[in-house]
Amino acid sequence: MKKTVANADEAIADIPSGASLMLGGFGLCGIPENCIAALVRKGINNLTCISNNAGVDEFGLGLLLKTRQIKKMMSSYVGENAEFERQLLSGELEVDLIPQGTLATRIAMAGMGIPAFFTPAGFGTEIAEGKETRRFGDKDYLMEMALHADFSIVKAWKGDKMGNLVFRKTTRNFSTSMARAGNVTIAEVEELVEPGQLDPDEIHVPGIYVHRIFQGSGYEKRIERKTVKI
Repeated sequence: MKKTVANADEAIADIPSGASLMLGGFGLCGIPENCIAALVRKGINNLTCISNNAGVDEFGLGLLLKTRQIKKMMSSYVGENAEFERQLLSGELEVDLIPQGTLATRIAMAGMGIPAFFTPAGFGTEIAEGKETRRFGDKDYLMEMALHADFSIVKAWKGDKMGNLVFRKTTRNFSTSMARAGNVTIAEVEELVEPGQLDPDEIHVPGIYVHRIFQGSGYEKRIERKTVKI
C-alpha cells in the first residue's frame, strides 16, 4: 500500500470538521508544524484536540486556537498560551484537564487495545466526579478509559516510505503512543528514506500503524520559555 503523500495539505485533506485529533509533541518539541499549518489553511472547525499542551500564541496549536477552529482541548499542561486562557475563562473553549501520567496512559492503552485501567491519580478531586472507583489493598483508584482519536498526527525525525518512524529524545513523549491510538495516523518527518535504510533496532513506531507519511520542511526550533540571568 502506498503511504507517501506529497505534502501536509494532501495528508490532511479528508479530515472533516468535528473530528477528534491527537497531535504529538512535548512542549514545543516535536510538533507536527506542517500539518497544523495545513489545518489552518483548510479552515475546518469544531475540532477536539488531544495534546499534552496547547502550544503558545502564534505557534503550534496556538494557531488553531487563534482561528477558533478548536471546540475542545484535552491536555495536561496549557500554561504558556494566553489565548487559550482567554477562551477558557470566557467560556468559548471546552477544556478537559487530565493529569499528565493519566493522559499518557489513556493514549497508550488505546494503542494496546486495553479499554480501561485503574489509577490513584485524581482520586478525591474533581477529576474523580462521575468515574468508577475501586479499592485495591489499602488504596483507592479511579477507572480511566482508553483514549482514541479519529486521526493521530505526529512528527518524527526520520521515516521510511513504509511508514516506519524514528524519533529523537523528548519528541518520543506522547508521539509514539499517539501514533498507535488513531484510526488514521499521519506522520510528517524531517527526513524520508527508502525502505531498508533504517536500522530495525532503532525504529520506535512500526509502519503498520502509519497510514500516510511525507517529508516536511521549514521546521522551527522554538524556546517555550526563555530564562536569562543578569
